Order: sequence, then C-alpha cells, then structure tokens
Amino acid sequence: MRATVLHGPRDVRVEDRPDPTVEQPTDAIIRLAAACVCGSDLWPYRGADAVSEPAPMGHEYVGVVEEVGSDVRTVKPGQFVVGTFFASDNTCEICRAGYQTHCVNRQPGCTGSQAQYTRVPLADGTLVATPGQPDADLIPSLLTASDVLGTGWFAADAAQAGPGRTVAVVGDGAVGLLGVLAARQLGAERVIAMSRHADRQKLALDFGATDIVTERGGEGVARIKDLTGGLGAHSVIEAVGTQESMLQAIRATRAGGHVGFVGVSHDVSLPGRELFYSGVHLHGGPAPVRRFLPELIDLITSRTIDPGKVFDLTLPLEQAAEAYRAMDERRAVKVLLQP
Repeated sequence: MRATVLHGPRDVRVEDRPDPTVEQPTDAIIRLAAACVCGSDLWPYRGADAVSEPAPMGHEYVGVVEEVGSDVRTVKPGQFVVGTFFASDNTCEICRAGYQTHCVNRQPGCTGSQAQYTRVPLADGTLVATPGQPDADLIPSLLTASDVLGTGWFAADAAQAGPGRTVAVVGDGAVGLLGVLAARQLGAERVIAMSRHADRQKLALDFGATDIVTERGGEGVARIKDLTGGLGAHSVIEAVGTQESMLQAIRATRAGGHVGFVGVSHDVSLPGRELFYSGVHLHGGPAPVRRFLPELIDLITSRTIDPGKVFDLTLPLEQAAEAYRAMDERRAVKVLLQP
C-alpha cells in the first residue's frame, strides 16, 4: 500500500509499505476513505517532538472495514466506521467513566492513517459504525469526528460551555474552530474567537462565533475582560498548547470559571501562586473522543452540523508533503488527503 512516512524534520514521503494484517484477535483492518493532517502532526514535522524514524503518520481515520479478528463482535466487514486516535476496550472502569483515552489497555488508535489501509487494535471499543454507507459529502465531517471535532467538543465540555455562558476560544486551528461549533451546540450564549487571520475568522463566524478578538497575550486578555464587564469569560477553550496560550486562557477566565485545555502541551509551566489565587478550574488533556462519537455521528449524519467545512484544501495522498507544507505555512487550516 501507499503510506505517508516522516523521515525527519520537514522530510515527509509517500512510499510503499507492507499492507497491514490482523495481528491480534481484537484487530480490524480498515480501507481508508479519507485521511488528513492534524495540527499535532506539525510538532514532529517541525522537529519539536522526537520520533523514531521513519515514522508512519496519521491518527484520524474513517473508512470501510475490510477484515476483523476472531474476537471482534461489534463491527463487521463492509461497515463504514469512525475511529479514535487512542484505542480503548471501552469496558474498563476508566472507560465507563468516559475517559477512554486513559483506558487501562490504551494503545495507539491505528498504525498510521495517512495511507490506503490501517490496522486498528481493540476494534470493538475503538470503532463506531455509521448508520449505513454515508453520502460522499458527509465523509469530511465524519473524519473530523475522529479527532478535531471530538477534541473541540471535549474542550467545550471540560470548560462547562452551556446556556447563559460566555465562551472564549484561544487558538484558531481546526480544534479551536470546532470548539466554537461545539460551544454553540452546547448552548453557549456568546462565543468569542481569538484570531488574527481573516479566513479563520470567517470560519469561526460560520461555526457560530459571536465576537472576534484579534489581540493576543495580555492585550487579548484585556479585550476579553472589556467584553465581559471586567470579569472574564465563564468558559475558555485552550487549543494551542504553549506557555502563552495557557496563561492567556487562565487569565481570560473569571473566578469560578472553567478552562478546557486540549492543546498538546509543549514546555508549559504554571505559576502556582497565580493559579492558587485565580479561582479557575482546569480540566483537559487528550480528548476521550470515543465518549462523544455516537452523538457526533448522529449530529453529522442528520446534517445538524457541518464540521467538514474546516477542510479548506484537498489533495491526493501522493501530495502529503505539500499538505504538511501548506499547514505549516498557514496556507491551509486543515488538509484532507484522498487515498
């Protein structure tokens, strides 16, 4: 099969790799219907995260089940499925509490999804089948449910977005933008998107943002305070993962408010004394997307939401290197790859 492999910083190649096979009785083999590049893929691409090279890339996936192991019961060949970036059994005590990304049997969700095929372990707990074969125009939206929509949804949930709440979103990548959508779906009265890029501002407004703040850092915090009577937002989504973004999120939150942080942390350290006196709740981490998948699939297949609009560039799999460049250079918010 053809698959995307990272050989080193900014060295992405599409090359021949062995077709995946069932290795454990709980495995499933998926023929990918669509793939994509995630913002978190850019960390190893830029050299900020070490990887064992060469490294198959991709962790967001939708497609058709080709083969299953002997112990798989909930999905079968021919079904269209959505999976998550961590595999979980969905039966342990932690999973039943809704934190499948911390499953006691957690594994990587697939063997690299920027490819034609992938192997998914713990298929019964990790994959959710759609109601029949989805229309082609729904596939991009279903692909977002595998990670960026589910992650934005968890961020909004962790930030306690809901009726009567003002939600601020730090980060205008795909997760932040879909955090805007999630906050509105959860009933937030006001959603403030923090963005300095016209194309991303437009998407944020399309997804339900009521206000745009272009300032960042201390100036951004001051602007949020201005918009909220000096108090700060009830709920703040942090979708970047840097020191600046985390402090901006905490400082833009009112006392008693909640920060949902889902940006993959890179050299973030919190000033303990400031945090102690802030009165702010912090909750986040790797999103338990599996908790939300059935609901998200229903919202997408019923055409209640259209998160697939976050893809603003589509390329064939063979042009994966250009997909990475486009996102790295901020020429694209998120790139869909066609296997």
